[in-house]
Amino acid sequence: MPETDRLLGVVEGFYGQPWRWSERRAYAGYLRDLGLNTFLYAPKADAYLRKRWRESWPVSERQELALTAREYRRSGLRWGVGLSPYALYANYRGEAKQALRNKVLEIEDTGCNLLALLFDDMPGHSADLAAVQAEIVADVRRWSSSGSVLLCPTYYSLDPALEKHFGPRPPDYWAELGRLVDPQVQIFWTGNNVVSSTISSADLVAITAQLRRRPVLWDNYPVNDGAAMVEYLHLAPLAGRSPDLPAATAGHLCNPMNQPQLSRYPLGGLAALYGGVAPPLASIYSKRLARLLSRDQARFQYEGLGKLDQQQREVLIAEYSECDDDAAREVVDWLKGRYAFDPDCLTG
Repeated sequence: MPETDRLLGVVEGFYGQPWRWSERRAYAGYLRDLGLNTFLYAPKADAYLRKRWRESWPVSERQELALTAREYRRSGLRWGVGLSPYALYANYRGEAKQALRNKVLEIEDTGCNLLALLFDDMPGHSADLAAVQAEIVADVRRWSSSGSVLLCPTYYSLDPALEKHFGPRPPDYWAELGRLVDPQVQIFWTGNNVVSSTISSADLVAITAQLRRRPVLWDNYPVNDGAAMVEYLHLAPLAGRSPDLPAATAGHLCNPMNQPQLSRYPLGGLAALYGGVAPPLASIYSKRLARLLSRDQARFQYEGLGKLDQQQREVLIAEYSECDDDAAREVVDWLKGRYAFDPDCLTG
């Protein structure tokens, strides 16, 4: 079975339509059955974790957070919250520090036992970026009672796309983080690319040396939230991760699809990589749905919606509509284009 002290599981960190609270709670039992142990709540659609982070959640949302945290604790799993205090480091002084402290206490009051500071997908071209982010992390650790803090750097991969979108990476950024951030703080990394088709221990040697710790992988599979990726359902189990990878990581969380039920099967590959057992399709879904998904898996994963004409879509919609379960409804909604990418989600 997977190690109990290693973070293994799900990071709900995608753009677009988030999961429902009932779906998140249902994952507690599924992750436990797979031998995984962590769910990190960090959907980009939760503005109270990003652009509106200084504001408190509505009472109803805080209640849902607390209820979900209790469910995960009851299952013996870690329930985490990922806070993205947008561009906080641009002016980290008195009022901003107090606002951050208030937010951290609010998050912990909901009962989470894992806190992540996520500086991803926000401007980063600042000479003292690493120093300010390290100061923020140190302050949060001082205020926090969760006992476990993670950091996602602004530049979380070697991928040049990050500098294209968020500005030039400051010189020695990763080495400075490694020097300034306490070794007990774990740091996220996505591999050589934002979406890495393969990852091996050799890919992590250089960044491990700079960060002075083994990274926690934020694995962007089976996520399908981008403008191009929403056209696909990633239904194959996680693959392309070398068997030697566990020795080079401090944890491994997969960013799932917008479709929670259909994300269950791909996560089996994560469990298998770390000593668990990947369940077959037929043990997760009904016999009829498992047969359809097995037939259409490659078609949905590699050809996508763009290769289906209207008549083909209608035939598939009719077939999947005959399966009376939530996973089949996710396929139908996808075929009907209900997960279309909304560019406005990037500004939330």
